Amino acid sequence: MADGSLHSCSAFSQLEPVSTAGLAIEVREDLTKASFAAAKGNVQAVCATIREAYAVELPRRPGRVEGRGVAFVWTGPDQWLALAEGANGRDLELELKSRLTGLASVVDQSDGRVIVRVAGPMATEVLAKGVPIDLHPRVFGVNSAAVTHASHIGIVIWRLDDAPTFEIAMFRSFADSFTHWLLDSARAAAAAAG
Repeated sequence: MADGSLHSCSAFSQLEPVSTAGLAIEVREDLTKASFAAAKGNVQAVCATIREAYAVELPRRPGRVEGRGVAFVWTGPDQWLALAEGANGRDLELELKSRLTGLASVVDQSDGRVIVRVAGPMATEVLAKGVPIDLHPRVFGVNSAAVTHASHIGIVIWRLDDAPTFEIAMFRSFADSFTHWLLDSARAAAAAAG
């Protein structure tokens, strides 16, 4: 008899972790994610609530901040994506709803969006092959963020450090298309490097 139970699986069916001297690619499947948008007239109250709970100022333009184990990435006017380690059953949707009830709409993104981390000396060159923004650290420094695309796939990208390390979020249904582009771009960058 067939097993009728549901099993979780990665959206990245074609992406194995990459770890070379110049490039590391890994899927971040260990995160809890939620998006939230301030209700009309409640932006200041949302910002004050997040400040009190997480000791950070929500970015009001493209950027990323982190406080008390939660990162907040600007995704549009009065809208943010919140991310945290999913250990011990942490659920950002429930956590944020309990704080922002009546102030903002909160939507779970843990299964809706997926995140890939791309790091190392070749990361910028690899991403530049399909991301149409300047990723140079003078322009896109640590905690910079952008809503853009990678080879026609809508993404949110942010920079974590000077290594450089980038994280890229996209809707789950685009994971395999993004993987195909990312691996092709990595191969082309490696071939150009010699």
